Amino acid sequence: MHARLLSCFVLCAVTAGALGADWKPAPTPLMTKWGKEVKPDSAWQEYPRPQMVRKNWLNLNGLWDYAITKKDAPKPEKWDGQILVPFCAESALSGVGKSVSKDQNLWYHRTVEVPAGWKDQRVLLHFGAVDWESTVFVNGKELVTHKGGNDPFSVDITDALKDGKGELVVRVWDPTDSGAQPRGKQQAKPEGIWYTPVTGIWQTVWLEPVPETSITGLRTETRLQDKVVIVSLQSHNDKPNDRVRVTALRNGQRIASGDALPNGEITLPILKPELWTPDTPNLYDLKLELVRNGQTIDEATSYFAIRTITTGKDDKGVMRLLLNGKPLFQVGPLDQGWWPDGLLTPPSDAAMKYDIEVLKKIGFNMLRKHIKVEPSRYYYHCDKLGMLVWQDMPSGGVPSRGQLIPPDAKEDAKFTDPEKKQFRVELKAMMDHLKFFPCIVVWVPFNEGWGQHDTNDVLKWVKDYDRTRLVNGPSGWVDRGFGDMKDAHIYPGPGMFPTMPDRVSVLGEFGGLGLPLKGHLWKDTDNWGYRTFKTTEELRENYRLLVRRLHPLVGKGLSAAVYTQTTDVEVEVNGLMTYDREIIKFDLAETAKWHKTLFGPAPEYRELVPTSETTAQKWRFTTTKPADGWEKSDFDASKWTEADGGFGTQGTPGAVVRTEWKIADIWVRRGFELKDAPTGEVILRMHHDEDAEVYINGVLALKVTDWTSGYTEFFLTAEGRKALKKGANVIAIHCKQTRGGQYIDAGLLELK
Repeated sequence: MHARLLSCFVLCAVTAGALGADWKPAPTPLMTKWGKEVKPDSAWQEYPRPQMVRKNWLNLNGLWDYAITKKDAPKPEKWDGQILVPFCAESALSGVGKSVSKDQNLWYHRTVEVPAGWKDQRVLLHFGAVDWESTVFVNGKELVTHKGGNDPFSVDITDALKDGKGELVVRVWDPTDSGAQPRGKQQAKPEGIWYTPVTGIWQTVWLEPVPETSITGLRTETRLQDKVVIVSLQSHNDKPNDRVRVTALRNGQRIASGDALPNGEITLPILKPELWTPDTPNLYDLKLELVRNGQTIDEATSYFAIRTITTGKDDKGVMRLLLNGKPLFQVGPLDQGWWPDGLLTPPSDAAMKYDIEVLKKIGFNMLRKHIKVEPSRYYYHCDKLGMLVWQDMPSGGVPSRGQLIPPDAKEDAKFTDPEKKQFRVELKAMMDHLKFFPCIVVWVPFNEGWGQHDTNDVLKWVKDYDRTRLVNGPSGWVDRGFGDMKDAHIYPGPGMFPTMPDRVSVLGEFGGLGLPLKGHLWKDTDNWGYRTFKTTEELRENYRLLVRRLHPLVGKGLSAAVYTQTTDVEVEVNGLMTYDREIIKFDLAETAKWHKTLFGPAPEYRELVPTSETTAQKWRFTTTKPADGWEKSDFDASKWTEADGGFGTQGTPGAVVRTEWKIADIWVRRGFELKDAPTGEVILRMHHDEDAEVYINGVLALKVTDWTSGYTEFFLTAEGRKALKKGANVIAIHCKQTRGGQYIDAGLLELK
């Protein structure tokens, strides 16, 4: 680091330390160990742009003045106090802890002075992310307005500075859930799966000097079959004879080099490629140069990886996810990236990295970054550690306008043309920002029906815009027939869509097993999970059973599974860790062993009794309580009504209703023949909503409570398994409805 730049850092640190003597976090129900260490002079000091690194920069994180005013009010004459950037106003770590309504603006203010060593260079002001509409003023001059809560933006402030000094003011407006803009899970009145809103600056703010002609960005594309990487450098204000030069290095050794005109493609041969995988996250270094008349006038460093992500058929003709041309089952958590002290902003880089490290230790090879965009360094850590990422687009839409569509919606949500345009602008900005990172292998434009509009048009645009990655379409609920994957959400699950000839079957959400742990809760009461347990032992055993039931699905063609979720979040208690990250609810080594079985030889199925998912199956049923012995094989059910399964009400998630059942109880029976008694393990494939008792030839084979949101595999009791015999058999089920949707259908499978 240059001496003058170092001195500027020292000056800034001393000033911030003096001003921050009285700073303290705002009250919060929980604080992480990293949050407890945050100080005004130490907040997020890491270089924020790992994909293109320059030596000189100046971090503007720290204490700024702030004020909250009416939306139509001018710049404040007086400030309400100080806010710690880059933490949002609602967070504890900002020191403010106040909400900002759609009728208000949040203002920021500070002064800047660029180092003397930056003379004769352009000065760029960078914002990692500001939620949502931000207007930047320097010395009273309005420079830029940016709409978007998740993508970085920059502005050249050189001409607005006076003798290298400037008064920096930022005005922010955020409509939260009263606007259709992408916002993820933020809600003005948080409850359930909706979280505390975020307003204002929530990622690093920084200054950077660049020459008049400078490198502005780069793209890399791996072509594994040709053993090359193609690099393109973008530049600003280049001259006719300027060239860009790229050098690839591995472990400090030069392996390839090339040059081209700015914005042209440079093909670098990688003759002995070391592939990037979750187990071997090999990265190559890049040296980037902008050259004029043989002299380097701008330079930066970067990196790349050699990996491909495609779909294709395995040796049995089943469509799979292929990493570097080979099938790889992908398993990991739904990762929300929320923090009790920083909300969207992790308390520190170390805290953010910790989450990924825990997921690696527990045996996961992927995560689904759920309707949030992280700071760039998050993806850098995933690149370094070897973590595949499915990247969601943050959801938008206004619930009161019907823009969150239900699971059985025949039509997409209705967005106005300006709303559609804004969504596309922010979607493209997210992709432009993140497509550098090799860890990202899947784009997820829509989650369930949240703001789902023009579905196939959006998915096709994404696919065309980035052909180096896969497109999920969409994740859960309302599939419209396009996308590389068809994605089921089944709680607690697991389950899957049947295999398809041209798309991959994935399980985008399942599990959600909850365990509230006193002393580590956002709220002591009214916490929520899809299934909630009282002890760690119960939680672990039920998770083990989920993984055990997941393995046979891999054999059937399931290519990925996403467990809900990495941590507890606000009132949700279904995390692998508590919200404060103080407790990991699972034993890392033990759970990693469970996950390891998913990568072993996948078992195969033999269908014994088909369900009614694809073809109607005949059952006898009654909704009047039958006589004792109704479950036995010799019971006379000839007076029961014969009808097609499944039984339930339309609109129940995952149901294939062929016969309506809408009162409290139903009893169903079905006879079937077996040529031989099963020799392998037998699995019941059932969709129940809600409580169900299943009998085989009069023997209780399974008893379950609550509900599933799709067809799920269950292991029979030992007694129920033994009851199966060669010849005639009977399966009998009693299902009890208590609330919401209702449905029952079942079949039997044998593991070969």
